[in-house]
Amino acid sequence: MAARKNRNGLDPARLRHLKAVIEDDVKRGRYYGAVIIVARDGEIGLHEAIGYIDPKTKRPVKKNSVFSLFSTTKAITNVLVFRAIERGEFALTTRVCEIIPEFSGGQRDQITFFHLLTHSSGLPSVFTPREGMYIDQLDEIVAAICQNVHSAAAPGEVINYAPMAAHALMGEAVRRTDPKKRSYRQLAEDEIFEPLKMKDTAVGVRKDLKSRKIVPIFIDPFPATHPGHSNLGPNGAFEEEHAEMPWVGAVSTTADLFRFAEMLRRGGELDGARILSPAILDLANRNWTGDKPNELYKQLVGPRGWGEYPAYLGLGFQVRGEQIIHNLFGTIASPRTFGNYGAGSSLFWIDPLSQVTFVCLSAGVMNGVDNIERFQRLSDIAASAAV
Repeated sequence: MAARKNRNGLDPARLRHLKAVIEDDVKRGRYYGAVIIVARDGEIGLHEAIGYIDPKTKRPVKKNSVFSLFSTTKAITNVLVFRAIERGEFALTTRVCEIIPEFSGGQRDQITFFHLLTHSSGLPSVFTPREGMYIDQLDEIVAAICQNVHSAAAPGEVINYAPMAAHALMGEAVRRTDPKKRSYRQLAEDEIFEPLKMKDTAVGVRKDLKSRKIVPIFIDPFPATHPGHSNLGPNGAFEEEHAEMPWVGAVSTTADLFRFAEMLRRGGELDGARILSPAILDLANRNWTGDKPNELYKQLVGPRGWGEYPAYLGLGFQVRGEQIIHNLFGTIASPRTFGNYGAGSSLFWIDPLSQVTFVCLSAGVMNGVDNIERFQRLSDIAASAAV
């Protein structure tokens, strides 16, 4: 007898198994909790809140819990950049110094927005432009980048994931070229969150979201701190109401991030709101970095003996790529599966072949390598449910 299927072609038994695997992870203390959505063709087959906000209080994670997105914020900045390109405000080939003249000198003069999006700018991989500075205000960060962050290689020469500089510069570029002269925060609200009805998403921790906001707990030491002007602790920037960090500063729910991902899956439109064209998304989910390794991740995965680790980057998005390697998106999803992730806790991906959308936000920030293995396992189970 054939297995029972949801009307969207997702196997309920496999989705139940996915939930059980997360429950077991939480029981074993690998992380504290998670909210997950798996859908196909826009129809949700699994939406569950599992586990806890932290191991001490055992307060349960809820479906409407608000999480720090960390680097998944970069997906929001990517979309604002794509909109600016589609409107002719600048181009993939525009040199960054044409929009931000302070960002000039040496090899920086040749860095384009294509280089920033593909992490091939030649800039060093830094978490802050100046040791010890507050990171929650975009104008201060951009000024410090222009003063302190200089090329380590020629543009296009190496792929080195930029935790901060590339998307800070792109956030500043969309702000400077906006005809209405809006802030980055307002642009994200007006151009993405409001039309997509992402009511529980914001740049910075909006007041009405604070009671549901999960303060991130790093399970293992992280290589950087994230101080904010209110001095809320070493990672206080993630709790600032007015933080404006285009690389790590958004907060959201799994349901809202699912709406964002669905817009991407549908070619830039959701519920009648056209955010992007299919043409630019077709460019965005191609592998633009070939088999070149990601220099930052070479250092991260080297001790595990994983060998060469292709970057597999599209325009702003990561793609799964052709090789069978350790991959956040798993090994079963199609090569052009694309999405974004955030430091040890958040992930979304879209498989344009199977039309599966996967979104997971978790409590308890894992170290980078354990997180890759965790999400690879969960992603493979989710992908296998498409039958």
